[in-house]
Order: sequence, then C-alpha cells, then structure tokens
Amino acid sequence: MSDINIRKVGKTGRITFTRPKALNALSYQMCLAVEDALDAWADDDDVKMIVIDAEGDRAFCAGGDIGDLYEAGVKADFAYGQKFWADEYRMNAKMFEFPKPVAAFMQGFTMGGGVGVGGHASHRVVGDSSQISMPECGIGLVPDVGGSYILANAPGQTGVYLGLTAGRMDAADAIHAGFADYYIPEADWPKLIAHLEESGDYALIDAAAQTPAESRLVANQTQIDAHFAGTRLSDILTSLQHDDSEFAAQTLKSMSRNSPLSMACTVVLIQRNRAFDSIRPALQQEYRFTYRAVEHADFIEGIRAAIIDKDRNPQWAYTLDDLPSLKVTEMLMPLGDAQLTFEKGE
Repeated sequence: MSDINIRKVGKTGRITFTRPKALNALSYQMCLAVEDALDAWADDDDVKMIVIDAEGDRAFCAGGDIGDLYEAGVKADFAYGQKFWADEYRMNAKMFEFPKPVAAFMQGFTMGGGVGVGGHASHRVVGDSSQISMPECGIGLVPDVGGSYILANAPGQTGVYLGLTAGRMDAADAIHAGFADYYIPEADWPKLIAHLEESGDYALIDAAAQTPAESRLVANQTQIDAHFAGTRLSDILTSLQHDDSEFAAQTLKSMSRNSPLSMACTVVLIQRNRAFDSIRPALQQEYRFTYRAVEHADFIEGIRAAIIDKDRNPQWAYTLDDLPSLKVTEMLMPLGDAQLTFEKGE
C-alpha cells in the first residue's frame, strides 16, 4: 500500500506512514493494515519490538482521513461510520495491549487518529516539532480512539481542559499529560531507529532521552484544576465566566469554537473513564457517541465547516445556553446489541 510501509527490518517490525502531503492522515485501509501487522507480529519470534514512524517533517499523523465518513453521512449511510470506528477502535485496543515493546516517533502534528496509534505505544517519543492534540470537539465528535482514556488519566483536571479546548501540546506538555514518555531531539531519531532495528533493544530509548523544557500545563495547573473540576459543562463555563484572568478569557475563546454537545459529552466521558483500568471499556464508551454521531450529533456540520467548505463557521445544533441535558444522556446511552465487541467482522 502506497500510504503505509509495513516490513520487518533486523529485529523489529516497522510501520511507516508514507503520505506526508496529506499529513499522514490515517485512512480506513491504513487502520486495517496496522491491525494485520500487529496480529502477525505478536507471536513472531523474529520481531523483538515494533518501531512506528512517518515520512515528512510536518506530521506523524494529523488524524483520521474523514472525507469518506462525510460523503457517506450526507447520503444517510450511517453504517459506514459505525463500521469504520468499530474497526479502528479494535486496532487501537490491540496497539495498547501489544505484548512487545512498541516505539512511536511522533514529529509535527499528532492528532486524533494519530494518537490512536502512537499514543498507545509503550515508548512514545516526541521532539521539538511535536504538536499533539485531541481536536474532536471542534468537528462535532468527542475525543476517541482511546484518547479519552489518556485524558482521563492526565494529572488533575488536565484531561478535561485539553478535551474541551482541543489544546495543542508540545513535547513537555505531552509528557506531563501522559500522551508521551520521552523527549529526544529529532536529529537523533534516524540513528536511534537504526540501532533499534539492529538490536531490538528498547532500553536504547531510555538512554537517549533528555529533559524537555517546562510544560505550560504545569504552570497553569492550579487554574486548570480550579475551573475544570465541575461535573457538567455548565459548571465549568460558570467558573470560567466568573474569572477575569487572561487564562479564563483565552480558554473560553477556545471553547467557543467547539460543539456544545460534543463538549458536554466529553466531560461525562472523561469522568466515566476514570473508573476504568484498561482501554477497552473506555473505547466502548466512546463508541456509544461515535455510533450515533453521524445521524444525531454535529459531526457532518463540523466536517463541512472545517474540511469541505472551510468557512470555519459551523452552525451547531445547540448553543451553550440551550443544550438539553437529555441530549447528552441519549448520546452516551448503552447501545444494546450494537455495543462494541472488538470482534472482526462485527
């Protein structure tokens, strides 16, 4: 496949995203190819570890390739998205649970679907160009691909803050928030990867790691924890609106761009996922929303405004003032027989 290069090199299984002009956006076929590689290498004694990287300097993977989801959605084909997300989430779970070390080298943009691959590796490497985020609320979704599980385990209320603002994390922020493990200057990556291929020794990553600069999230932790501790979106908004600080003003500005329904559901989703000690139940919670997203949420309008017409002026179904709490409940209700089972062909 021209969009992804999967092969064995030395003692490693190697996955390289090879569509830099598209910011290495993850297509449906790429998801399936990654899953097939994980299945093949789990019991392959020749593969001591997996190394994942990407061509180009702008992005490791800037998210899922959502054009097909939009085209199906405007034709009222809701089954395509439901199958897409079910298959992608199964791959995300296998990446998280893979029985051997997995190293991901995440330069540039790593967003959404890219986090679903690199963010679940056991050894997550970032550098000076890294910009990691979960921007789904801006397109009418919720942080998914297991990203909500990482957000749920971030320090204090950092996960809620990042999920609602779609804030971008640099290397230091990503390490602080639990989206990355190691800062290594990107100039050192090719040599390190070559040594990993030769030896299969993941301890080389620890030896190469350096200390990043201070995280801005750490600097704002007190304000983040104070404002984002509410159990509902309205609680968080009220707290921010009664604060005349620059932090509160910028945070409200960021949130004003996003779908109110998506943000309200994200608050609930992250709170629920704090109770889980594994990724699968978190993915099942995410799937409750995404299963319904094309038909019942702001997803189609969010993609229209961001990707299709590019007017950056989405007309969300609800405002922050008129969002019914019942709608949030409905989007996150159990799916019954449609629940995500992680079985192929469901």
